[in-house]
Amino acid sequence: MQELHGFYLEDLEVGQTANYAKTITEADVVLFAGISGDDNPVHINAEYAAQTMFKDRIVHGMFSAALISAVLGTRMPGPGAIYIDQQISFKAPVYIGDTVTATATVMEINEQRRRVTLKTVCTVKGKIVAEGVATNMVDRRPVGDK
Repeated sequence: MQELHGFYLEDLEVGQTANYAKTITEADVVLFAGISGDDNPVHINAEYAAQTMFKDRIVHGMFSAALISAVLGTRMPGPGAIYIDQQISFKAPVYIGDTVTATATVMEINEQRRRVTLKTVCTVKGKIVAEGVATNMVDRRPVGDK
């Protein structure tokens, strides 16, 4: 099972970073609406969305949060870490066709509690669309494992 494990607490350093990028498709938005139950017409109805301040359909804000989860769960800290909390602020809309890059950067490591605090940022073409702070619980390296 060790090959499935991500970073251990001892592997992480303040300033360490990882990211995950995804171009959002029509299918992503429809599937996310179905999975989440959030069928707000600003996400799924083009005629409705055209009348809003956004002038077009926008991607669910929590889709960006899900991309942060992808970074934390698959890149850093990765498999074995537990996502404890997330504070997030949405700064700008994301549209179908945009490529969102979610980045996590280690801000603090609490060895005693096995907690890692990470700055989380989602960008589109360099513009911040969401940002916040996440906490993960991370395993210590097993005794005898290098």
